[in-house]
Amino acid sequence: MTNRFKELDWVGIALWLFRAIIIILVIYGVAAKIIAGRGTEYASTDWATFVISGLSQGSLYALIALGYTLVYGILFMINFAHGEFFMSGGMTAAVFVAAPLAASGFLDQQPYLGLLAIVIVAMIVSVSVALLTERIAYRPLRKAPRLVPLITAIGASFFWQYFFRGLYGGSIIPFPLPDAFQGRVEILGFEFLKTRFGVMLVSLIVLLALYILIQRTRTGKAIRAVAENKDTAALMGIDVDRTIAITFAVGAAMAAIAAVFWGLVFRQVHFFMGFVPGIKAFTAAVLGGIGSIPGAAIGGLFLGVIESLGPPLVLEGLGIPGAHQLKDMTAFLLLVLVLIFRPQGIVGEKLSEEKA
Repeated sequence: MTNRFKELDWVGIALWLFRAIIIILVIYGVAAKIIAGRGTEYASTDWATFVISGLSQGSLYALIALGYTLVYGILFMINFAHGEFFMSGGMTAAVFVAAPLAASGFLDQQPYLGLLAIVIVAMIVSVSVALLTERIAYRPLRKAPRLVPLITAIGASFFWQYFFRGLYGGSIIPFPLPDAFQGRVEILGFEFLKTRFGVMLVSLIVLLALYILIQRTRTGKAIRAVAENKDTAALMGIDVDRTIAITFAVGAAMAAIAAVFWGLVFRQVHFFMGFVPGIKAFTAAVLGGIGSIPGAAIGGLFLGVIESLGPPLVLEGLGIPGAHQLKDMTAFLLLVLVLIFRPQGIVGEKLSEEKA
């Protein structure tokens, strides 16, 4: 009897108890909110707004998360400087393009042409910062133990944060919104912000373009080959260094697009704007399955919806005060739950020892 008691997997039992408690709390919170009507009452239009806002926010997370998952898929490293690639493009485009175009009136007269110019400048800056970081900070450490590039990535993140703070200052910079993108649009009897729908539409187009690039082009085949085995890809004539640089550039370009639309939605940018979205996007990549492009997209959307619906649907049902101020906690609690229930992510696969 004593031996059987010692052989019990107490860690496994504790994890199962934790899972059961979380499931019970979630079910109780949802039931209390829907059935008992606990907390603030919401109309159907409010719930529709929550869903659309969550999908819109999740689309931004998905665009940023793709950069994390692309780099991990090809180098098996977490690029924690990716949030600063996002920030650099957004701030530079706001200062040198968006603000002057808005002041001249061109942005209101030609909103789509002006937005295209803003996106192009943001992409150029983000890609340049990404390529510099890859060439100077990451490439020399490619053969080093994994902990070394991870620490280097954190250092690069702080460097770019304070580099751009020195360039543009530490204050918040307003991001202009063209008149054509202001207001709401009515769909199926519900009114939603135009910027939110714009984010989802652009995100869908970018995701489709990325799929075509990875699956249908020679560059995409080279990226997949290098991700599978660098040495074999090199023997087949693929320029591994160039392919890795292209991967960084593609991820940074998508982060730049996300940064511009982040500015349009929240109407401001600042030197620290890459930190929280970067961490959230990394969370989305892990939720979907780090290294999986569809997983990053699904994880971003899933995280955005949970962030939006979690506080009013679960936390208010549990009677927690200030539920909407705890949406970040909801996001990271979701990450913990996924890591406990399905460590490989929603659509990820278990890695072999060679790649893990």
